[in-house]
Amino acid sequence: MGHWFEPLADHMGEAYLRYSFTKGTVQEVDHIVDALGLEVGQRVLDVGCGPGRHAYELAQRGIVVHGIDISERFVEIARASAPDGATFERLDARSLEFDAEFDAVICLCQGAFGLMTADGEDATVVAGLARALRPGGRLALSAFSSYFVVKHWESTDFDADTGVNHEHTEVRDRDGRAMGAELWTGCYTPRELRLLLGQHGLGVDSISSVEPGAYSFTPPTVDSAEFLAIATRT
Repeated sequence: MGHWFEPLADHMGEAYLRYSFTKGTVQEVDHIVDALGLEVGQRVLDVGCGPGRHAYELAQRGIVVHGIDISERFVEIARASAPDGATFERLDARSLEFDAEFDAVICLCQGAFGLMTADGEDATVVAGLARALRPGGRLALSAFSSYFVVKHWESTDFDADTGVNHEHTEVRDRDGRAMGAELWTGCYTPRELRLLLGQHGLGVDSISSVEPGAYSFTPPTVDSAEFLAIATRT
C-alpha cells in the first residue's frame, strides 16, 4: 500500500535531517528514556523512523531498536550508517503484524500515526502499536495539536470536521532543489488521544505539551505544537 508521503521522502533524502525540527534528537531521547523507563538491552520498535535519528540515539545507549518506515529511501539512509543494535525495514504502519515482541514502542514527530488521515487509519496504526507491545510495555506517541493549528496558523486549511490540517509547502533535496508539496496531518486534543489509545488497551499515563527538542512533562496547553502521550499496554 502506497502513501502520498513517499515521493516527498524520495526527494528530500538526507536533506530531511537539515530541517530544524530534527535537531533536538538527544534531548528528545533523554526524555523518552526517562518517561518509558528504558534500560540497556530492552527492545524498542520505532514506527515512522524516517532516516533513523531516534533509533540511532537509542541504540548508542545500549537499547535494541527496530525502525520501520513506509519510505524505502529513508530506510536505505538509516541502514547505511546504522550503529550496532539498530535495524531497519520498509513497512507500512497500517500493516503491523508484530505480536507482543517489544518492551516499548515509539512513534514521534508525525511519523506514521500523524500522517494517516483517511477514516480509521489512525486507529489501525494504534491497534498495531498496541499489539507490538508485551503486556506492561510502554508507548510514546506524539501528535499534532488541534488547538495550536486553530490558534496560531493563519495560512492553513484545517478541517474542523475531520481534524485534518492541509498545508501547501515545498521540500528541498540535498542540492537545494525545491519540490511543491501538499501535507495532510491528523490533529488531536488530549481527550481524543486518551479515548483512541484506551480503545486499544493502552492506559494513558500522561499527556504533555512538547516542541521539537523540548520534550518535558509540561501539562497540555493551546500554545505548543505537539502533544506527547505516554501509555502502558494493560
